[in-house]
Amino acid sequence: MPPEPGPGADFFARDALVVARALIGARLALNSVGGIIVETEAYRPDDPASHAYRGRTPRNAPMYGVPGTAYVYRSYGLHWCLNAVCLPGSAVLIRAIQPLSGIAEMRERRGIGNDRLLCSGPGKLCQALDIDASHNRLPLTAPPFEFARSQTDSAAIVSGRRIGLTKAVEFDWRFGLAGSAYLSRKF
Repeated sequence: MPPEPGPGADFFARDALVVARALIGARLALNSVGGIIVETEAYRPDDPASHAYRGRTPRNAPMYGVPGTAYVYRSYGLHWCLNAVCLPGSAVLIRAIQPLSGIAEMRERRGIGNDRLLCSGPGKLCQALDIDASHNRLPLTAPPFEFARSQTDSAAIVSGRRIGLTKAVEFDWRFGLAGSAYLSRKF
């Protein structure tokens, strides 16, 4: 049985491009460890780079679940990646956050002391926040997650091409906080 949507799940029940942009500047934490989202990527069901492009499978089933839940998967069998489920078959990859709380735990989990590198990529972010498959399908708007909407001015948000793809590379569906030192890669 899928989880019930948490408070504010309506925020996610929109097009992935809208949600990806709106997530910039939002606060995200897991068990009080987290920070401000500074980079995202949108994936729609008709997007050849999306896990949902060829239809529903056991792996991508969370993408068809309740908006505002986590879709967590392993990338290349190595790193966990956290996505926010939006409309059916779509999700937003959380690429980077600016660490604000639980920094000591993040440093220990990542084995580094450079705060700029703690969460500057989807795999790093999941390692720092201790996100794994046990968080798949959990509401991002309810414990153990904490979520607060962004108050970021849209003029402070930049967009560009997504990273590490071989399909649909022409789409400017990567969004970030302009000038942030915590991005996975500059725009």
